[in-house]
Amino acid sequence: MSGFDLQVYLTERRGLVDAALERHLPSEAAPPLTIHRAMRYSVMAGGKRLRPILVIAGAEAVGGAATMVMPTACALEMIHTYSLIHDDLPAMDDDDYRRGRLTNHKVFGDAIAILAGDALLTLAFRLIADNADLVSDPRVIRDVVAEIADAAGTIGMVGGQVVDIESEGKAISAETLEYIHRHKTAALIRASLRVGARLAGGDAKAVAAITEAGSDLGLAFQIVDDLLDVEGSLEELGKTAGSDERKQKATYPGIHGREASRRQAKMLIDRAKERLGVFGQRSAPLLALADYVVERKS
Repeated sequence: MSGFDLQVYLTERRGLVDAALERHLPSEAAPPLTIHRAMRYSVMAGGKRLRPILVIAGAEAVGGAATMVMPTACALEMIHTYSLIHDDLPAMDDDDYRRGRLTNHKVFGDAIAILAGDALLTLAFRLIADNADLVSDPRVIRDVVAEIADAAGTIGMVGGQVVDIESEGKAISAETLEYIHRHKTAALIRASLRVGARLAGGDAKAVAAITEAGSDLGLAFQIVDDLLDVEGSLEELGKTAGSDERKQKATYPGIHGREASRRQAKMLIDRAKERLGVFGQRSAPLLALADYVVERKS
């Protein structure tokens, strides 16, 4: 992996994703104007673009290219953004800032924020359908739709969010906390890698390896998120720090302590990197992204 420049890779892939999102999102001049402004406000606010970049890296790991998976990569970013818009609502986490700016509902009101999230989720599945034109076997789209729907629904992100909400202010077990993190966050990260590999024609062995790595990567990402919420700042995170403690949410450092949480994240990343070894030189972006997950400050 020597000589691989992750920052150059991230900058280039973010640029591709941002340009594609610009194309796929409805224009602010298209009626109804308010909903399209609200959708664009949150999607184009920036962010790491981690999930779409993982879709691309998953495709590249099996010999594919970004062009083959870009509609689905954009779909994953839209699903992620919809979840953030809804998470920030007063009925959920009641946050004022996201990605360094006022949250969607603070600008457009609760009703439009809810509808903007709904619209992004709906548009995401339209984009996945459009990806059929770019793959050799369009039947794979059926599996990709099912995969992403599962990762985003009640056996994935939504299910994890429900248990997270129901656990606020309660003493929960380490097992319940892991369930929350593996479903609320890790499921969509794992799916991002998997669908990238599937769309690019990865065989069963490659998809199995990238699935296991993605599961570990996703859990490590959320553990680091928990640590950053304790140790970060609004300037670094782009959102209000310390929100987990204020809302009495169970977190990894809260249950296991900070040092044990750091060790667990490192162990998961090391295991993910070991599993990615089957891809040889093509794993360079994913190996660097794995290190980035535990070293990031936001």
